Amino acid sequence: MEIFNNLDVLLKGFWLVAIPVTLIFLIQMVLTFVGSDATDGTSADFDGDFDGSDTPFQLFSFRNLMNFLLGFSWTGISFYHIITNQILLIILSIAVGVLFVYLFFLIIRTLMRLSEDNTFKIIETIGKTAEVYVPIPAHKEGIGKIMLSVRGTVHELEAMTNGERIPSNTMVKIVSVQDAVLFVEQL
Repeated sequence: MEIFNNLDVLLKGFWLVAIPVTLIFLIQMVLTFVGSDATDGTSADFDGDFDGSDTPFQLFSFRNLMNFLLGFSWTGISFYHIITNQILLIILSIAVGVLFVYLFFLIIRTLMRLSEDNTFKIIETIGKTAEVYVPIPAHKEGIGKIMLSVRGTVHELEAMTNGERIPSNTMVKIVSVQDAVLFVEQL
């Protein structure tokens, strides 16, 4: 304890922030891996109206405060003997703290993309254009196939028409869906 009391005020301040913040960070990390912290910093720690913001990330959360203080304090401790100008050291520490929050934002954004529902729903094809892959017989006399891109994925789907025969490599518009079969009309 004698060593701690002999430290410079700024370095002592960095250590006083770093020790409890690191312990809290470690507890949060263990709780996250165990699964008891399900929000992962995606909700604010207060009620606030952000006027329609539909962001999965809130800037003012306890986890972001811990991330900022973690970067701030350990940068200050790490560079204390390298950067002698205290104002420059504090500015660098603040910048690294903000960088920690930004990196956490990028991680959360990437994780939120993993939770998106990108399952294919055939009803979403109505109104889209597609290319005939297997010729479609005239007047519901048989089934052909079309190639359609939905959300960046190409699908080969069965199609019928109420009109004339539609040859391969023809562009069509999907007008309706019945029993997983698309009804198309030639463009």
